[in-house]
Amino acid sequence: MAPSPASAPGSPAGHVPGAGLMAQGSARPGELPPVHNALISVALPALAISAEHGQLTGQGLEGVYHSGRRLLSRCVLRVAGREPIALRGRQAAADRSVFLAVLRTAGDTGPDPGLAVERSRGADGSERITLRSSAGRPLRVPVEIALGTDLADLGAVAAGRAGPELPASVHGTGMRWTADDGRYASVSADPPPTDALAAAGLLRWEVELAPGAARTIELRVHGDRTTRFTGPSGAGTGRPGGVVLAEARAEGDDPRLGELLAAAVDDLRALLQRDPAHPADVHLAAGVPWRCGPATAEALWAARMALPLGTRLAVTTLRTLARTQLDGAGAASGRIPGPLRDAGPYLPPRCTGVEATLAFPVVLAEARRWGLPEQDLEELLPAAERCLQWLRAAADPHGFVPDPGPAGPWRAETQAHAHRAAVLGADLLDACGRPGGDAWRDWARTLRERFRAEFWLADRSGGRPAAARVPGGRPWTQLGGWAAHLLDTGLLGGGRYAPGLLDKATTEQLARLLGTPALDSGWGLRSLGAKEPGHNPFGHRAGAVRVHETAVAVAGLTAAGYEKEAASLLRGTLDAAEAFGYRLPEMYAGDQRTARGVPAPHPAACRPAAVAAAAGVHLLATLAGIRPDAPGGTVALHPVRSSPLGAVRLSGLRVAGEPFAVRVSRLGLGMVEEAADRLQLGV
Repeated sequence: MAPSPASAPGSPAGHVPGAGLMAQGSARPGELPPVHNALISVALPALAISAEHGQLTGQGLEGVYHSGRRLLSRCVLRVAGREPIALRGRQAAADRSVFLAVLRTAGDTGPDPGLAVERSRGADGSERITLRSSAGRPLRVPVEIALGTDLADLGAVAAGRAGPELPASVHGTGMRWTADDGRYASVSADPPPTDALAAAGLLRWEVELAPGAARTIELRVHGDRTTRFTGPSGAGTGRPGGVVLAEARAEGDDPRLGELLAAAVDDLRALLQRDPAHPADVHLAAGVPWRCGPATAEALWAARMALPLGTRLAVTTLRTLARTQLDGAGAASGRIPGPLRDAGPYLPPRCTGVEATLAFPVVLAEARRWGLPEQDLEELLPAAERCLQWLRAAADPHGFVPDPGPAGPWRAETQAHAHRAAVLGADLLDACGRPGGDAWRDWARTLRERFRAEFWLADRSGGRPAAARVPGGRPWTQLGGWAAHLLDTGLLGGGRYAPGLLDKATTEQLARLLGTPALDSGWGLRSLGAKEPGHNPFGHRAGAVRVHETAVAVAGLTAAGYEKEAASLLRGTLDAAEAFGYRLPEMYAGDQRTARGVPAPHPAACRPAAVAAAAGVHLLATLAGIRPDAPGGTVALHPVRSSPLGAVRLSGLRVAGEPFAVRVSRLGLGMVEEAADRLQLGV
């Protein structure tokens, strides 16, 4: 049975308004409308979803949304009674799409069009329509814009049950619509239209154009709960992006690195949203359009990978999640609640709350290494200690952590998260003068021994890790991208990495497996190996490439010294990013790469997505090998020695609260160009 959008591929439940959704024109519950070809402009809580032709026709998800409600579903432009011929639509920025169309006028001879129509649409629905004449004589052309809306929730639109358009009324310089619940939306125009027809939602102008002249019509969308943003997201527009995330830049032999980092930062800023009850705190939405709900594990993982842009996002995300932490004396005390998330065709859904609880002390410990202010550390440390207390209570007698419930299953990925939380938690407790560090290191050591004994499946080829142990002890043996988390350790003092779950021999074997064509598709790491039963290149946990897992694999392989395998995944991801215009989706098809092929999009993938955008930052930081220890006053560089992408320079990063820049040569030698005065180069 297809999942509902409440548990859509890779999605936490409950993030799309409504349940049991059905795509428009579909008879299958849970089928999501495709968004892979849509241009999505985002400045949360506002977003605009447009087709490449630029007209908003009211079909599918097209429209302007704010806080999950569609304020405008139809905006169809006609010039001289005809729709312009669409030539191009593209994403100019995370919060703006632009479109180009042309039209032949009555006086044009031959096939050459004499009128160009340029449209620029922002996430908040603001739109500039410019008519530019190349005709040799003055033109007088009628222009009309047909507007309409249903004021439907995004979930209802996705289910194909948005309802008919609401009747319009002429309002000021435009149109207004009011729903039965009292909510409303309106559109105003500048210059005011010369005529308005409410019955058809029609605004009309008579536009006069001299040869070579241009005229512009501006539309503004308003709603009962909207706030208009007047420029790109970031500093000075009322959005938090410029304050929370640094203006990082990348340059080097491969110019695509700069494009990837610029798009990543732009998308991360667009996905920022405030906690309604605590407006000073922001976190990342998991992805658009399906997962704009409360902060969960993905918000934490994205904040962790974005630490090179500053610690502020990690602080506010941790603070937001700490307020949801369960208290009391029960078994759930200290756990961060979270919905279930589909885990693929073989295992039951996993709990995002378990994942977030185990990630909390990890992100706090690593944020401290990047320069977390002392007052923020003191505020958040008690919540991290409660997470560790929950971990101790949740572990079974063998030390394994079940997920989602006490009856299991026991997932290898969850044990990796638990081990990392214990090791980095011990380091955090010691650094803050709290007791218990040695006990957690002993706990982690025992977990390593038991994991290697019970989760590593030996065979003549060298063996492989089991993905999970299910009740009764039976192993789930299918190998996929989840195994990258076994290599993800964590940052300790002095630029050291925490010990991993695997020993040297099994790490080497896993690195070899991750580098085989069965897992490395050429575009990134498959979520399930191509030779495994049930492989589906479009399966979000059954063969599709998940960008987050690929970035984790690149970092883990590099830290373990397996640069050849890491470089292959890195180059594949960068090539995929180029194919997607540098706005990486959360996942895409895991088909094997061919000489002239491009990665196929997943029709239901969020794009932009927080972990995919943050993965771009994480990959470049891994390439430069930045290992900060702000409390110790050092920063170490361990760049990828093979320099798989040539020379690279990163600037505008933040370490210890100050600007940081680093350069890596073609020989793999790193040099710090800018850093806080109190930082010294570590070993």
